[in-house]
Amino acid sequence: MKNHVKMEQKDFKKAKPEAGKSDRATLKERPFTRLVRNSVLELKIAALDEDGYGTARSEEGMTLKVSGAIPGDVALVGIDHVAGGSAFCHVKKLLQPSALRSRRPPCNESAECCGCPLVAMKYAEQKTWKRGMVLSELSKYPDLAGITVHPMLSPINLIHYRSTVKLTVAGKFSDPFIGIYRRASHDVYDLEQCPLHHPLINKVVDAVRKGISKCKVPVYNPQSKMGLLRYLVVRVSVSEKKAMVVFVTAKRSYNEIHHLSRYVQEQIPEIQVMAQNVNSSEGNVIMGQKDYFLTTQHHLVEKIGDISFRISPRSFFQVNNSGAELIYSQVREWAALTGTETVLDMYCGIGGIGMFLAAQAGQVIGVEVVEDAVADAALNAKVNNIRNCRFEAGDAAELLDEMYEDKQRVDVAVLNPPRKGCEQKVLERVAALGPRAILYVSCSPASLARDLVVLKGLGYVCREIQPVDMFPQTVHVENVARLEKVIKSA
Repeated sequence: MKNHVKMEQKDFKKAKPEAGKSDRATLKERPFTRLVRNSVLELKIAALDEDGYGTARSEEGMTLKVSGAIPGDVALVGIDHVAGGSAFCHVKKLLQPSALRSRRPPCNESAECCGCPLVAMKYAEQKTWKRGMVLSELSKYPDLAGITVHPMLSPINLIHYRSTVKLTVAGKFSDPFIGIYRRASHDVYDLEQCPLHHPLINKVVDAVRKGISKCKVPVYNPQSKMGLLRYLVVRVSVSEKKAMVVFVTAKRSYNEIHHLSRYVQEQIPEIQVMAQNVNSSEGNVIMGQKDYFLTTQHHLVEKIGDISFRISPRSFFQVNNSGAELIYSQVREWAALTGTETVLDMYCGIGGIGMFLAAQAGQVIGVEVVEDAVADAALNAKVNNIRNCRFEAGDAAELLDEMYEDKQRVDVAVLNPPRKGCEQKVLERVAALGPRAILYVSCSPASLARDLVVLKGLGYVCREIQPVDMFPQTVHVENVARLEKVIKSA
């Protein structure tokens, strides 16, 4: 059977105290002797941390983080490395499964892969844990007491929901690996039939793996800087049942990628778009700035609700259509538009939320720093015959300053920032425009809580939060927060 991880195999052995010495004497003279790489411990897992590691405390008082474990498990764990006051471990043998464990999890390799650390947990328990994570972040700020956190909304599909993947290619053309980096390592875990991926993605990955070997495509080696193929990006239009495949290469090379493209298309007729993206940088950014299309079609068409989106290789688009529709619908409900309002859509991306609100608004103004995304948003509005949206590219704070100087009226503001949240100056400028409501869409409970405190100081009080499980089986949770402008009494 093929080893799923491109890594050095490890032989874990249990370290023993020196003969003739008591445990207490051994501990006193050699603290943490048991907590060394390759040693084995028996643990009961007490909790999950925000990264999805099962946590426990050793007899010596050190924190142990165990991948593949959930609260209540009793397991033999092997220590991978010790650093910063913590030991990072993996489950070697499950001695007593937790009552929180599912009897039939959709994946039995999660402890090795570590890509979806909650997949072994019953789904009802996942929802409880994620909502608890939101409550925990809010509880760190006394000013946020009293916010209603609703039960979590779930998408239609709990597996096979992911419609976009960006995977690393490793190994050699004779034995290629296509997958994700394991946590805190450069080891690539080979994903053959990932239960989170749309089935068409799994078909594409399998075909590309075979095609690399058949066409003898050189795989890029980041140490030697030699080779060609670095990453594989696959997008699926769920509504159209079509796929886009992008080969990310270290340099422009026609022959190898042309032959690989032709082979994969012959295997999978659902592929509508095929492209090569060149990324010669040495950083962690996956996509470069130049695409070379290998098909006459250059985009996919996807729908969320009644809105169609044209998706190009580098477009940002939600990876879970059902989850995205839950978020968009919640924003529309809480916006409570009557048809005359001006809506500000900050960090608008390709215009998804703004276009979802357009039919009930007077006008929508989208702001986004990425120029390509703004171009996609304008094109999407045109495709959907939406004429009351305009999209502007530029620095958020500067554009907000211009709107304030122009006395631009804003009735409702939607904030949908990246994981790090909003810069304080952006929050200050949005508040200065005086919208009656702010709807904050967040992918990080920690940065959301921090920004809600800032907004409260600016006169906007959060009334309620709706968690949305955009990524079942993982630790991630999206939230929509509703804030009202509070008129301070004299």
